[in-house]
Amino acid sequence: MSEHLWSYVPTAGHTADDDLTGYGVEATDGHIGKVDKYSTEVGSQYIVVDTGVWIFGKEVMLPAGTVTSVDHENRTIRVARTKDEIKASPEFDKDKHLGDPAYRDQLGGYYSSGH
Repeated sequence: MSEHLWSYVPTAGHTADDDLTGYGVEATDGHIGKVDKYSTEVGSQYIVVDTGVWIFGKEVMLPAGTVTSVDHENRTIRVARTKDEIKASPEFDKDKHLGDPAYRDQLGGYYSSGH
């Protein structure tokens, strides 16, 4: 399952040409931030969300498989996780973790275990 976690579900409304930068991100229980970065690399797709003041300016990486819908008209992305699940995810540091397979495995394990 974890390999599917790194690809958008076909029904999410995402295409490879989409520029998601700046889109608002909504957890199942409310707003969590805006997309700062994203990857369109097949099999390694994700969004990096700048949480602003919500969790003290941290960024979180969410595998593309957590995305349930992309609303281009309202520039909003919905994810199938709660704020608490996202807040408790493994800490993300863009200088250390972008492109790090060990971090990706850790994050994949966290999200594929039902968090």
